[in-house]
Amino acid sequence: MAAVALGLTVLENAIPSPLPGVKPGLANIVTLIVLARYGWRMAAWVSLLRVVAGSLLFGNFLAPGFFLSLSGAICSLAVLALSLHLPARWFGPVTDSILAAFAHIAGQMTVVYLWLIPHSGIAYLIPIFATASLVFGTVNGLVAAGFMDNGEKTDTERQP
Repeated sequence: MAAVALGLTVLENAIPSPLPGVKPGLANIVTLIVLARYGWRMAAWVSLLRVVAGSLLFGNFLAPGFFLSLSGAICSLAVLALSLHLPARWFGPVTDSILAAFAHIAGQMTVVYLWLIPHSGIAYLIPIFATASLVFGTVNGLVAAGFMDNGEKTDTERQP
């Protein structure tokens, strides 16, 4: 599954971005599927392996882009760990994806502010990134839900 996520990362990097830093996060579809089928630990492994392998593949290991990707992944995984305790009746792959997308951009914006651009002007980018997170989070969640069999029990059943 980490190899599939890495392949989607490579595909995503080949797609031109309308704005710097705005990417669809296709590999997160795999993370959501792994989360539902195998649990949070396995999803964390897939996500972190994808970040490290992707940075090695693209030659930016330990560069600022690596730390931005890592911070986004860690924040997303933290939110996904918390989201597992939300009631399944109202929360599922789409809401998980949206929450993870917002956490991802929040983690990245925090690193940008604390390390790269310590200026309050980056706050003007928040509406753009929040909109992108909402759109891509929704689309990725719908795609992930489409790949999941809703009738099959998973290891990570939510609380009712």
